[in-house]
Amino acid sequence: MSDLLVALQLYTVRDLTARDFKGTVRQVAQMGYPAVEFAGYGNLHASEMAALLKETGLRAIATHVALSRLVQDLEGEIDYCLTIGCPYLIVPWLPPELRGADSLSKLADRFNAIGRRCQERGLTFAYHNHNFEFEQLDGRYLLDRLRDLTNPAQVKFELDTYWAAYAGVDPITYLRSSAGRVPLIHVKDMTPDRHYTEVGDGILDEMGICKAARDAGAQIYVVEHDQPTIPSLESARRSLENLRKILSALDS
Repeated sequence: MSDLLVALQLYTVRDLTARDFKGTVRQVAQMGYPAVEFAGYGNLHASEMAALLKETGLRAIATHVALSRLVQDLEGEIDYCLTIGCPYLIVPWLPPELRGADSLSKLADRFNAIGRRCQERGLTFAYHNHNFEFEQLDGRYLLDRLRDLTNPAQVKFELDTYWAAYAGVDPITYLRSSAGRVPLIHVKDMTPDRHYTEVGDGILDEMGICKAARDAGAQIYVVEHDQPTIPSLESARRSLENLRKILSALDS
């Protein structure tokens, strides 16, 4: 477990960060998370964010930024990441008009260009999936086609294991087929009726997923709960406690 890093995707506690970003981040640090993944910066300037991270001891491990924003100001987003020490810049979603087979080649070219520029400036670019990437296009998953069209050295992937399972794809099998391309994953869980739940409280084989991720080269496990039904900080705490037990058992 020593070579693995657990982070919280702050989207999990967005109800609280919307009211008090700094205070919520401090509470995330106090409960024991060593790192965070951003989905917005709470209107904090990069210098303010860097100071908050230094104060709390948290690492900024990744950030989700819309593709449209990267097209508009890639250099500014890279600058922000460099200021706060965040190594991964991730596109979290694609608008419907970019999901067709006829759009993939241009999209891959754009991803390669973004990835190349990120690499030149010391960052790693990645893409995060939902369920629509596992729709079949000419007999293959959209995500597979995107993976094969992009440069392995410059475009990585953050596999959201919940959304893979939701689409009917075994996350374990998919991770095994993606070795070297998935340096980080979203660790989430699912109820029998396919709703979100805290990590370790659902039906997904979290032990198997974590092992497959590790074997495939992933070193960062990002906890996320899209719609907590208990207080969001309590949800984050419960997932962290359960994931620590899973990772400890994996090492034993």
